[in-house]
Amino acid sequence: MDLPVLLINIDRAIERRQLIEGQAEKLGIRLERVAGIDGAKVPPDQWVDADRDLFLKRNGRPLMTGEYGCYKSHLKAFQQLVDSGAPAALIIEDDVALSEDLMLRAQSVAATVKDGCVVKLVNHRTLAFRHLFTTPMGDRIGLSRFGPQGSAACYLLTGGAARKLLEPLRVQSLPFDMALERVWHHRVPVYTAEESLLGFGDLRLQTFIASRADYRQQKLTGLAKLPTHVFRVKETLLRAFQTLF
Repeated sequence: MDLPVLLINIDRAIERRQLIEGQAEKLGIRLERVAGIDGAKVPPDQWVDADRDLFLKRNGRPLMTGEYGCYKSHLKAFQQLVDSGAPAALIIEDDVALSEDLMLRAQSVAATVKDGCVVKLVNHRTLAFRHLFTTPMGDRIGLSRFGPQGSAACYLLTGGAARKLLEPLRVQSLPFDMALERVWHHRVPVYTAEESLLGFGDLRLQTFIASRADYRQQKLTGLAKLPTHVFRVKETLLRAFQTLF
C-alpha cells in the first residue's frame, strides 16, 4: 500500500522541520507537509469552534493557544487526507524520530485494519491492553482499557475515519489527543499499538504548546475543580465499558 505520510509542522518550527526532513531523506520516506496552525498567532477572540467554557470545566484550566493550534492542525490533516482521496495516511507530528522499519510496520497495520478506524502508533501509556489482532509484521493492535493514553504524535488514519471524524471533532473542548480517543462520543473505532512504533526526537522539549509549569500555573483548585473530577470519572467508566465489547 502506498501510504502517504502527513507531517504537521508550523512555519516557525524550522529546526524541527529540517531535522525530520533530514531523517526522512536518509530513510527514503516522502513527507507531505501540513502547514500547522500557529495558535500563538491567532488571538483568542478570533478562535473558531473552540468552547472555552466547556474546556475549562472538563480540564480544570483554560484552553491554551498552543492547544488550539495543535487541535486545528490535526483537523487540517484530516481534511487534507479526505481531499486527496487516499485510502489512508500516516499522521505524524514534527517531534518524532523516524525509524527504518516505520513504513513497513505502518503499511502492515493499514493492511490489517478495516477502513473507518484510527490506530494510534505512539502512546505514553497502554494500560490493561486488550489484544484484538496482530499485523504481519508482528505488532499487536488492540484497545487500552484505561486512559487517556496521551500523545497524537503518530497514528494511522483511514479515509473513512477522517470523513466521519471531522464533524464530531469540529468544536474543541479537550486537547486533541484526548478528543481523538473518545470513541463513545464520535463512534469511530480507535485502536492502539501495544508498543509504540516510534520514539521522540532530540528537539521534543522545544515545545510550541506549553511547558509543565504553564499547565500547573493555570490549574483550578478546590471546589472549582469539582466539575473536572466528575468529568474524568465519567470518562473512565465510559472508556472501560467501551473496551469490553
